[in-house]
Amino acid sequence: MMHGLLIASLAIMSLAALGCLLRLLMGPSMADRITALDTIGIIILSMIAVLSMLLETKAFMDIILLLGILTFIGTTAFARYIERGVVIERGDDDHHR
Repeated sequence: MMHGLLIASLAIMSLAALGCLLRLLMGPSMADRITALDTIGIIILSMIAVLSMLLETKAFMDIILLLGILTFIGTTAFARYIERGVVIERGDDDHHR
């Protein structure tokens, strides 16, 4: 019973990832694409967690943590780029004069 539910949840998450991939490719705005990319990252994390439950192992927990951190940093960098046009600021130009 539990095995079937985990397989069904993987199938549903795969469909959700395909929907997000469609939004990533079609847009219409950059914010939509960034949100879709972030959502794909979260779906992949969820799929790895379900796969870990399905295989009854904790070996994938480090991968989940690493992907979570990378997804967060990537989304933050993209959002900062949209807002300011640059990811890393150089500092105060008046201070160096």
